[in-house]
Amino acid sequence: MASAAATATPLHNEKQTVWVIARQHRKLLVAGVVLGLLGVAAALGQPLAIGELIRAAGTNGSLTGPILLMVALFCADAGLSAVQAYIIGRAGEGIVHGVRHRVVGRLLRSDLARFNEYQQGDLFTRVVTDTSMARIALTQSLAQLVINGFMVLGGVVLMFFIDVWLMLLTLGCLGVASVVSIAFARRLRKVAVQNREDTGEFGSDLQRVLTALPTVKASRAEAREQERLAERAEVARRSGVRVSALGAMLTPTMNVGMQVSLAVVFGAGMSRVARGTMAVADLTTFVMFLFYLVSPLVLFFLSVGQFQQGRAAIQRVDELFDIPEETLATEPAQHGPRAVVPGTPAVEFRGVHFSYGRTPTLTGVDLTVPARGLTAIVGPSGAGKTTLFQLIERFYRTDEGTILVGGREISGLSLDTLRGLVGYVQQDSVAMRGTIRENLIYANPSAGEDEIREAVEMAGLKDVLDALPDGLESPLGEQGNGLSGGERQRLCIARTLLQKPAVMLLDEVTSNLDSDSELAFRHTLRRVSGQCAVVAIAHRMSTVVEADRIVVLEDGRVRAVGSHEELMERDELYRRLAGSQLGSEHGADRVAVPAQRGGA
Repeated sequence: MASAAATATPLHNEKQTVWVIARQHRKLLVAGVVLGLLGVAAALGQPLAIGELIRAAGTNGSLTGPILLMVALFCADAGLSAVQAYIIGRAGEGIVHGVRHRVVGRLLRSDLARFNEYQQGDLFTRVVTDTSMARIALTQSLAQLVINGFMVLGGVVLMFFIDVWLMLLTLGCLGVASVVSIAFARRLRKVAVQNREDTGEFGSDLQRVLTALPTVKASRAEAREQERLAERAEVARRSGVRVSALGAMLTPTMNVGMQVSLAVVFGAGMSRVARGTMAVADLTTFVMFLFYLVSPLVLFFLSVGQFQQGRAAIQRVDELFDIPEETLATEPAQHGPRAVVPGTPAVEFRGVHFSYGRTPTLTGVDLTVPARGLTAIVGPSGAGKTTLFQLIERFYRTDEGTILVGGREISGLSLDTLRGLVGYVQQDSVAMRGTIRENLIYANPSAGEDEIREAVEMAGLKDVLDALPDGLESPLGEQGNGLSGGERQRLCIARTLLQKPAVMLLDEVTSNLDSDSELAFRHTLRRVSGQCAVVAIAHRMSTVVEADRIVVLEDGRVRAVGSHEELMERDELYRRLAGSQLGSEHGADRVAVPAQRGGA
């Protein structure tokens, strides 16, 4: 395989789309539409009842029956409309819940290479805003199209029975207006798609700025960012105005058609009544039907506009279902000793090649990490250090070669098993909103108090918790606000320790620790490395020199492997890296450096 993207393995046999999920709620939707159609029947009976009332009054007949019929029809119309609105609304909430549930699951399990092609703000807009618009399109708009369509159709049929010629005149006027409205509706969908895209771009930029707000302030970039966001907002405003303009044209177009129709019907109808070729009751009933068609016709074409905007939102949500998921192994998840072959190295790389797109990152990496001890990974920027970790976690798949964890190829392990065996602490320590306890047990929700206490002590977090009034229950803000950078790193390390992994990957986790905290953490690493394999990417030589094995990477290859003393003796790149780091560290005097041969 020549790409970084993992092959997709769908969780369901049927491709999930918004329409597929909507069909799962078809019983409620059908019930709502049926009730709406019954309401249509009650509404269409009202002009007929009024006509009967006029006839009864003209012949001095009893008015009780027509009046009771009208009241019954009015009450039935109101009651059916209320129940129909409730059922359709309930179906809509069910659809949007189902869509969000499946979309979020898709994103959480997505292949990182494809996921990173999307802007996070745009993903947020699609999951939150576009799903709400899809709900309106699939429930309210669709139901209104059916119900009002039948209302118009039923009215037209009954009006034909009353007077064919008047109905032909009416259709001529309304037909022109309908053709123009449909043209507006088609154009509206295209503009709505563009508006959703523009809104997503604005959301992405806004999230970028808010996430890095301290950096924005420190760089005095508030005005520049405000101007940039204003430009994004202006683009979204312009496309939104086009949507509003086209949507606004639908109602007036139909109103003009209705007004012209009323004028023609009144003129032609009164002329026929005057000549005695049409009864007053028939004209009244016909006109009542025409009045009754005003609202359904307007609502019908408004629903067309809403549905077209909703289709644009549905299209954007459906694109998320096309993001491939991570490759899943067929074996069931295993934890503990069964997932590790006894006596085997913790990690092995055998001839591993990997590229991000067309850019080679690793070229023929062969590497063995023992089951116990601390292995340090060093090398210049861009050497591929973090990529090693991401391949072990199977965030990406190798182009060539094999990676084994605990003696088993990672391609044959379930992701749950693999990531239970491998703990990963990122360079940018990720703590989330919630309590410290919730952050600690995130990877092991069933952890007991003794296990939590042990992990906290091993990570050097005990003094921090003792100083907080609420201890483990202390709340943290976004990205772990409430703790310093070093404290957040220790929290993430304790969280990984609670996972009890066979391999712990540490990506430059000492970068935000002060000298005392780093010294304590080095003791922690020594204790942890006696229980499992610890692989650390480190730039501080004070951490590297205590490693059991040091791996030097350069240009995506393993350049050298050995202890600090061995590499200082025989590897020029390592001597250069060590010299630059030791010269910049305040604690360099406590690191023993053997005499260098040949210069640094």
